Amino acid sequence: MMRVLFLLIFLAGLALGVGYPMMLDNVPQREIGTWQVYDPARGFRSAEAVLSPGDAPVHIVLDITTVGHPSFSADRTVLTLTADFDSRTFLAKTLSFSGAAPHLESPQSSGRIFREEVGVIPDVREGTYVFTAGPGDAEGLELASARLILQSGGAAYDGRVQPTGFILMAIGFIGFVMAMRRGGGRPQNPNSQPPPPRWGRNARNKQ
Repeated sequence: MMRVLFLLIFLAGLALGVGYPMMLDNVPQREIGTWQVYDPARGFRSAEAVLSPGDAPVHIVLDITTVGHPSFSADRTVLTLTADFDSRTFLAKTLSFSGAAPHLESPQSSGRIFREEVGVIPDVREGTYVFTAGPGDAEGLELASARLILQSGGAAYDGRVQPTGFILMAIGFIGFVMAMRRGGGRPQNPNSQPPPPRWGRNARNKQ
C-alpha cells in the first residue's frame, strides 16, 4: 500500500515539475498587437494598449533589431520597460537580452532580431495600459528598432509549481525505495522451527 502511495506522489511531482512547463509551452496564444517603441529617427516612446479582462493573461514581449553582431552581457542593461495602469507603475524591468537566440530580419538584411519575455499580466482590468521603453547602460550597441508585442491567452506561469513538483518527486522516490526495502522479506516467527531434514545423518537418526 505504501509503495502505491509513494508512486502516486512521484507521478504527481513529475506532472508538476516536467509536465506543467511543457503544457504552458503548448497552450495557444493570440497576438493583441505590436507597437514600435524605438526607432533611430524618433527615439524611445510610449505605447498605449486598451485591454479588457477577457485578454488575461497578457504576455509582454519585447523584440529588438540590432545592426551587426552585438554581444550581450547579463550585467548590462540593453533596455528598460515600465508598465503603468491608472497612473500607477505595476511592472519595471531591466532587459539584458543575454541568452536570447537571434534570427535574421530578412535574407536581404543584416539586422538580427532578439526577443525577451518581459512578464505577464495575470489579472487584467478594463482600461488603457501604458508601456514605456528606455535606454540601458550597454555600450557599443546600435539598435535599428524595438517593438512591444502583447499576446493574449495561454496560461500565466506560476513559479511555485515546478519547485513543488521536484519536491514531490524526491519524496515519492525516496519513500518508494524505502518501502521496497522494508517489504523485501517477511519477518520470521522466532518460535517456528525448521522442518526436519529428509536426507542425511540426522534423518536416519530420527527414523
